[in-house]
Amino acid sequence: MLRLPVASLLICFWLVERSHCNGSFQSSMRELHNRFAVSLYQTLTETENSSNLIVSPVSVSSSLALLQLGARGNTRAQMEGTLGYNVNDAQVQDFLLHSQADVSNTSQGMWLQQTCTLFIQSGVQLLTEFTQHAAAWGNTSVVRANFSQPNHTRSQAERAGHNHDEPWHLQPGGSSSGELSGSGEPQAEPLWWGHRLQVALLNTVAFRGVWQKQFMFTNTQNLPFILSDGSAIKVPMMYQAAEVSFGQFRTVSDQRYTVLELPYLGRSLSLQVVLPSERKTPLSSLESQLTARQLASWDSGLRRTKMDIFLPRFKMQNKFNLRSVLPSMGISDAFNPTAADFTGMSVEEGLYMSDAFHEVRIEVTEDGTKAAAATAMVLLKRSRAPVFKADRPFLFLLRQVNTGSILFMGRVMNPADEAP
Repeated sequence: MLRLPVASLLICFWLVERSHCNGSFQSSMRELHNRFAVSLYQTLTETENSSNLIVSPVSVSSSLALLQLGARGNTRAQMEGTLGYNVNDAQVQDFLLHSQADVSNTSQGMWLQQTCTLFIQSGVQLLTEFTQHAAAWGNTSVVRANFSQPNHTRSQAERAGHNHDEPWHLQPGGSSSGELSGSGEPQAEPLWWGHRLQVALLNTVAFRGVWQKQFMFTNTQNLPFILSDGSAIKVPMMYQAAEVSFGQFRTVSDQRYTVLELPYLGRSLSLQVVLPSERKTPLSSLESQLTARQLASWDSGLRRTKMDIFLPRFKMQNKFNLRSVLPSMGISDAFNPTAADFTGMSVEEGLYMSDAFHEVRIEVTEDGTKAAAATAMVLLKRSRAPVFKADRPFLFLLRQVNTGSILFMGRVMNPADEAP
């Protein structure tokens, strides 16, 4: 009979327990990320009416995590309450940094750009510990700004937001043409220019990827897409017959919906398309009942199925001023000059968040990358396979497979509408 020393047994038990704890911790972090993603998305839908919408929850949460490093007192407590974790915890910080490194991997035909720029009023003395943490935070930079000279700071913001050859036209407190709030209403020059010591956060993210199995351009046809008001428009509808992950689910009010998952090359990222099963069910009804627990159920509820898939091309971008969004999610002190506490960032008094900007864009085409090609009108042979046809408003989530992190979450109400 094999005998193990007591010390060896203890080490074995410790390794098993540690593995279990790590798995449990990652599962908890995954649920917290999903809870934040759903909350952020649902908060935005309250003001965005029925337009196309896209947001990057993981990008916003990583920016808030950076700010939490410099927050103290009730300001930090509010951020911790909204995110669900304390970023100053070494285990949490290690998890977040590793997740950012995974997201930044642009191999296997994927390109993902995520940047976070923290504009600090010139003259503010930052703490060494904070600047070291900020430097370790993926794709993050701290830029000195002069908020009493808005034109100079605006040009800094535009340079910081450049996306290779695609500039993010940005104005602090507005955007080029005065639009950044997501409301579509022009904004006047913000009142906070030149007031006390300021901090502004600019977060941008963009993605291009290649499908694991690409759609053929020759199979794309102009087919009807039914808008939420019942009218129909013709849009380029991509098609392929493939074996994919597919599942049928029900909400708490017993509304049926389906989920289709399409992997990108390398299978580290996938796009999940969520469609109400009944044509008469409005997408808003499904949006309001979405929960982190439902998202978790998809992982075990999807099955490999051979299907005929119809998915419209779509391209969109959104611009949000999170200063009007985050307070309704529980983060309010950070934007209040008298209540904000960022003494973990600087010992100087009066430091508070002036604004928090978020810009995001995505494009879905036949090969998954930005492309232009003539569309051939062809007739597709009908098979006996089940059909997934996204010919009416649908939700989509672009998720990281190994962590479940939601990089992008949005809805397509009108595939022909590319306006920000």
